[in-house]
Amino acid sequence: MRSLRQCPVPEVTITRLGHLGDGIATDDHGGPIFVPLTLPGEVVSGEIYGDRIAAPSVITPSSDRVKAPCPHYKSCGGCSLMHASDPFVATWKENVITTALQAHDLPTPLRPIVTSARKSRRRATLAGTRTKKGAMIGFHARKSGTIVPTRDCFLLEPALLETLPALERIVKLGASRSATLGLALTLTDTGIDLHVTGAKPLDGPLRAALPQVRGSFSRLTWGDEPVYTETPPRLTLGTARVTPPPGAFLQATQDGEAALQAAVAEATQGATHIADLFCGIGTFTLPLAQAAPVHAVEAAPDLLDALDHATRFATGLKPITTEARDLYRRPLLPDELAKFDAIVIDPPRAGAEAQTEQIAKAHVPVIAAVSCNPVTFARDAAILTKAGYALDWVQPVDQFRWSPHVELAARFTLAHISD
Repeated sequence: MRSLRQCPVPEVTITRLGHLGDGIATDDHGGPIFVPLTLPGEVVSGEIYGDRIAAPSVITPSSDRVKAPCPHYKSCGGCSLMHASDPFVATWKENVITTALQAHDLPTPLRPIVTSARKSRRRATLAGTRTKKGAMIGFHARKSGTIVPTRDCFLLEPALLETLPALERIVKLGASRSATLGLALTLTDTGIDLHVTGAKPLDGPLRAALPQVRGSFSRLTWGDEPVYTETPPRLTLGTARVTPPPGAFLQATQDGEAALQAAVAEATQGATHIADLFCGIGTFTLPLAQAAPVHAVEAAPDLLDALDHATRFATGLKPITTEARDLYRRPLLPDELAKFDAIVIDPPRAGAEAQTEQIAKAHVPVIAAVSCNPVTFARDAAILTKAGYALDWVQPVDQFRWSPHVELAARFTLAHISD
């Protein structure tokens, strides 16, 4: 293990970015040195602690370096690539996908990346804590539990930041001195949904005091307990209106969601019976059901309940069936998959290795894969290509601007029906 003693480092050259967006240089022994807020080709100086230069000085800047527009950037942990030009970030994220595919000897038919606009994130979890003078709301500092107060943000929809005064009142009411509250905000069609975690128990006096913020949020949920619903929070998916459970997963931006939906619709065009695996609240199920029957599978019953309710009140949809099933423990088997001519699969970051193996055996003609982790996507894609599928195209989508995260959608077809 590298010594943790302080060692002066006069100058190092950044050769590449790591998967978390940190610059990487090489020390005298050939080991990596991680340097945040730097870019390939830059010469920097600083002091090394272990394998890291925490506070680098840039001696020779890259031509891709730009001035970060956000005043919180150097301290806030919400962004890690705001010092890089937009073309650089787009190319780097495309290369992250390409590198993951090449590690499995897969083709890299990448389309141009779709990047969400500034100030377009409609969901975020802020941290809140009490202070001697009141409350502090913001994101955690980079590699720290310290909260950086956030009065402006180049990621979030402005409507989310307008709730800061109400969030401060909630923290004052509901946080103990030592607690850090999670404040999950979601901008919906009918207002802002707030889900609070890590707070005091919801006793009688607290329940009576919380409605003072009623005008700021359409719904307030305290842990597992509802406080009030002014207007049910609703999201439009296809022709349906969905009320998501508190804290439910939602694509981060509307244009990012639209890009993924368009890619999935293109991949499954002409299908007559579709399975949507890891369907969530119906992000893909509901738009696809305008053209074909869909069987939606999800482990969480509350997500399926929201989808079922939306289906009952929507018009112009083909039949939607749902199934509560943990696809990690009980993946759909080939005989169950044989009835479908297209599959949509959108697993968590861990991917879906076991389920993909069953899909490969079933030889379903078309697969639309959505992923937030290029590494596990490439692993699962290799299973399909070894079974005879062709990877037709990959659509990168960047909803998490200035972060190292990137999402994608892709189409696989059996070689004998590939166009």
